[in-house]
Amino acid sequence: LPDEGVRRVQVVCPGFAVDCLETLEEIAMENRELFEEAGGEHLDYIPALNDSPEHARALLGVLEDWLP
Repeated sequence: LPDEGVRRVQVVCPGFAVDCLETLEEIAMENRELFEEAGGEHLDYIPALNDSPEHARALLGVLEDWLP
């Protein structure tokens, strides 16, 4: 991406409902280092919703249709 002029990126992992070692180490840390070594200025990792109230409400909204 830096070769194409992209200097700043934001990364999100929508496949993960909560942050774990894999997302934090591999995505946030290792990819940030690779991006910056390639000439990028900043890689911003956007954390998962984790245990936020918004996440709990979203999950409840999905599950409500299936609850008796």
